Amino acid sequence: MEQATQIGLARTMLSYIEKGEQARGVSQFANPVRDYICPGQAAQERDVLFREHPLILGMTADLPKPGDFFTNDFTGRPILVVRGKDGKVNAFLNVCRHRGAKLATADLAQGCAHAGASFTCPYHGWAYGLDGRLLGVREAEAFGEIDRATHGLRRLAAVERHGFIWVRPGGDAPFDPDELLGDLTSELSAYGFDCYSHYETRTLRRAMNWKLVVGTFLEGYHIKVLHRNTVAPLILGAHTTFDAFGRHGRMAVPRPGITALRETPERDWDVLRHTAVVYSLFPNTVLVWQSDHMETWRVFQGASPDESVMHASLYIPEPALTDKAKRHWDRNMKILLDTVEQEDFPLGEDIQRGFHSGAQDHLLFGRVEPALAHFHGSVHKALGIAGA
Repeated sequence: MEQATQIGLARTMLSYIEKGEQARGVSQFANPVRDYICPGQAAQERDVLFREHPLILGMTADLPKPGDFFTNDFTGRPILVVRGKDGKVNAFLNVCRHRGAKLATADLAQGCAHAGASFTCPYHGWAYGLDGRLLGVREAEAFGEIDRATHGLRRLAAVERHGFIWVRPGGDAPFDPDELLGDLTSELSAYGFDCYSHYETRTLRRAMNWKLVVGTFLEGYHIKVLHRNTVAPLILGAHTTFDAFGRHGRMAVPRPGITALRETPERDWDVLRHTAVVYSLFPNTVLVWQSDHMETWRVFQGASPDESVMHASLYIPEPALTDKAKRHWDRNMKILLDTVEQEDFPLGEDIQRGFHSGAQDHLLFGRVEPALAHFHGSVHKALGIAGA
């Protein structure tokens, strides 16, 4: 984040603290319960948001060397993402063109894998290059004539920029991440995420709709109640800012130490040290800046509207090479997971069950929950739902 933006946010947060205020929307927002339980809407979300819309499937740090790869099945399509010999990131359907077998498996929770120079199908031994070309057919003479140029892996559009790896699961139609990010482009670029290192990823599955998971991170209204003994003493959730950037959003949550900035000239302010910054990157990624590191939550649909699966990842400024550094980042990973796993998600699963009770036909987001209203409004607009 650029220094000028940091100073502007700090001024707003200090003003909120002084006046006892926080960001407010212009009105309340009634969100239909069907958003979380309707199979028809879930199918529409799959096609529009998780197939045709480019998604952040990883970070530059997840593929540090040529030949490194990871796979992702969470969009409903088997995807293989690999760094080629030329350093470029490629994405393909993870399907052998002979008989449809999956070529490779490497969930980010186990870290990236290394393919060497090619991928070999475990079924009949066909080989593919890191660029997707069909390199070899076992017993080619006996197999029969084949046009290798038309039997390479099915390519998906993939772009690496600002430390993020975007993939369009639905095909190879090109896209520009800077157009997707809009006015957030320079801000996210300024963090230098392309130089970060991957520390750990966990794969989590919960009995709650994917939008309910994303919403966990998009309001501070609940912090004093649900997290009164854990997170509440560490952040000033009642003085949160919110800014919309197209379909994306940014919340800045001050820490108690931010008031010390008043004692130093603005040109010397280290605002990020005293702030948790939460970005909602449409449609399904939440990025959380935490003083000296970055967390991502990439949330996907589950097998039904009542289920979700996600990658929770920790990225750090430099590799953890000592036991002391590993202990430090292990503690951070534990903090990252403990609050949501022990407090937010169990309650969220109760909420998901309650959606089927008929107790209500909508949820009411208050004016102090503008990020939630913006996120769901953006989903509605993308899906063409009336009244968005």
